[in-house]
Amino acid sequence: MNSPFKQSQMNIGTLGHVDHGKTTLTSAITHTWTDTHSESIKRSMTIKLGYADATIYLCGDAEKPESYTTQPSCEDAKPIRRISMLDAPGHEMLMATAIAGSSIIDGAIFVIAANEPCPMPQTKEHLMIINALGIKQVVVVQTKIDLVGKEKAKQHYAQIKQFLKHTIIEDAPIIPVMANKGINVDVLLKQLSAIPIPERDTTSDPIMYVARSFDVNRPGTPIAELKGGVVGGSILKGKFRVGDEIEIRPGVLSSQKKETYEPIITKIESISSGDQMLDEAIAGGLIAFGTDIDPTYTKADALVGQLVGHVGKLPEVQTKLSLSYVALKRDDLPPQPFRKDEPLLLGIGTGTFVGYVRNAKKNNIEVELKRPACIEEHAKISVLRNFGQRWRLTGYATLA
Repeated sequence: MNSPFKQSQMNIGTLGHVDHGKTTLTSAITHTWTDTHSESIKRSMTIKLGYADATIYLCGDAEKPESYTTQPSCEDAKPIRRISMLDAPGHEMLMATAIAGSSIIDGAIFVIAANEPCPMPQTKEHLMIINALGIKQVVVVQTKIDLVGKEKAKQHYAQIKQFLKHTIIEDAPIIPVMANKGINVDVLLKQLSAIPIPERDTTSDPIMYVARSFDVNRPGTPIAELKGGVVGGSILKGKFRVGDEIEIRPGVLSSQKKETYEPIITKIESISSGDQMLDEAIAGGLIAFGTDIDPTYTKADALVGQLVGHVGKLPEVQTKLSLSYVALKRDDLPPQPFRKDEPLLLGIGTGTFVGYVRNAKKNNIEVELKRPACIEEHAKISVLRNFGQRWRLTGYATLA
């Protein structure tokens, strides 16, 4: 059944420790397997952000969880919400991708598996992301309950409650789910349907974070039939229309000047949301623009982390950042001042950037980026530092 909604109304991210069942749960909701990236399949884990759309229908009494479904079989199915699911990786070395995803989500499913003690290392770090970025609309899902039995599931549930105490999601609902059997998925859908749809700013100059970019042409396609590159992501504010002239910053390396980037100027030739073709798109859900860009610029997610907007309306491209830093409270890492030339991993929008500390005074740090970034004015920038040859989330920053 095709969705009656023109586009998704909100983005729901999945967060949690590696192999706790995020991708399986996303599949149970959307009936789409999001680990389609070749490296993800090879390594049996999510490497890049996966996403899929789902429309939630009501079949019967709204008070009954079993009335909520994404595969309606009743004749009077009432569509009540369309969501985009973002499946973020949980592995610690891939945390920056999860942080990038958190910048474009309106709510989250926090997945915690019952067959391991709570909290596991990335469970802790994902909760730090939720707290740091202020994501309040969170539903906790206790997965793999079929592997432990009733009593251990209850004990694990108590561990989760203790873990969430004194956090931004202390009162979040906790739903036990067997995703591979579809058990309690309806309860989860009812809870997701209750998350308020954020108010959207449709009048400001539009900005979209690029979360994916593609070359849709098959090998061997005749030159005359080649299509331009596709950029996909989430609109933060404003409105884009088919035919709009747009700019993508920082763009691509200049062929004239070494180490400099040139913005890409192109035109929106088509707009799609899942299987729906649109004339215009606003904030909410994941959107893809068909363009006339040379597809070599968009292949293999080459434009991830860039901003899209109307020509001349985007923030300036920066390589030197003055940041106000807020440290997270972590018992497992020693307090340590920033060192001159210390490398940092920064989650800026939907991208990850390497930067080097050039100066630091208390919570104000000057950072030079290895490659330039276009940063939305009020963005929160996640900061990862290297401890024992491992990148660890230590805090977040805003432009000073």
